[in-house]
Amino acid sequence: MYIESIELKDYRNYTDLHMDFSRGTNILCGDNAQGKTNILEAVYVCATTKSHRGSKDRELIRFGQEESHIKMIVRKDNVPYRIDMHLKKNKPKGVAVNGIPIRRASELFGIVNVVFFSPEDLNIIKNGPAERRRFIDLELCQLNKLYVHALVQYNRVVTQRNKLLKELAFRPDYEDTLDVWDMQMVQYGREVMKYRAEFVEELNGIILSIHQQLSGKKEDLQIIYEPNTPADEFEAELKRGRPQDIRQKTSLSGPHRDDISFHVNGIDIRKFGSQGQQRTTALSLKLAEIEIVKKIVKDYPILLLDDVLSELDSSRQNHLLGGIGHIQTVITCTGLDEFVNHRFPIDKVFRVTAGTVTSEN
Repeated sequence: MYIESIELKDYRNYTDLHMDFSRGTNILCGDNAQGKTNILEAVYVCATTKSHRGSKDRELIRFGQEESHIKMIVRKDNVPYRIDMHLKKNKPKGVAVNGIPIRRASELFGIVNVVFFSPEDLNIIKNGPAERRRFIDLELCQLNKLYVHALVQYNRVVTQRNKLLKELAFRPDYEDTLDVWDMQMVQYGREVMKYRAEFVEELNGIILSIHQQLSGKKEDLQIIYEPNTPADEFEAELKRGRPQDIRQKTSLSGPHRDDISFHVNGIDIRKFGSQGQQRTTALSLKLAEIEIVKKIVKDYPILLLDDVLSELDSSRQNHLLGGIGHIQTVITCTGLDEFVNHRFPIDKVFRVTAGTVTSEN
């Protein structure tokens, strides 16, 4: 699969932009704060309906405007797909595929798969559990529509249950209705946990050899899924914890509090690892993402690299660049020296300056 072109209208700092991409390596070159990352973000939004930064739709619209449009042409199995995204300030976004509006995001997932790698991905390793849950959710939602359904339903139930927990202070007679929400929470929560456990198991089957190569065979990496409560104990835990949930007015148990950890040679690197180990693990994770997409959808994803080469030492740069020559890649950078020094083939270069993009070849 590959992107043929993208058009932006009133998106971030772009008034009107059209870009035709090469099937190989596309470099977006320019100084900082010129709009390079905004182009990668627009591609990601078209693939997942969400910003990789977690930005809300209204934040993606150019300042002073009420709406924004993205149009992306993708070719998959030699079939073209046109994805239209209509972002509005105060209304839900409109999405159409080949001119036909879709009602649910899950109908978009799977048309195009992207893997996004930026310096912020170190936060997956270093920050709190929310970052790691977000990583799992974003990747699994691209690969598994059943997971999308289970996650959407689970989040809906948690929201409604939390709302009810807050109302109990004024209407204690509503407590019996918690049983209905608990039953649904267990049903969808167990599905979410099952898919997450399977995903982590698949990742482990791929990431071990990748990390061994990156570390010169010195390190073994294992990802450990840490559910907040085991699936078979979830129902009992909800009942046991109900008094505390009522006191704190929130749901304290369930997969919305899950975590994963990264262990190198048996040591949890979030707590005890060096920054170098954390960087290598983040890179291993992204390279494993590429391979897991290939395994599941039988095609390579589109790779979006946001200024990551400056964050990696030369050996990690070599490993990354050496492994992506067969994948359509869009890379942002401030200069071309890194690619020239590595004799890395470049298919197309775009110069980005203050919301204007010019092709240099």
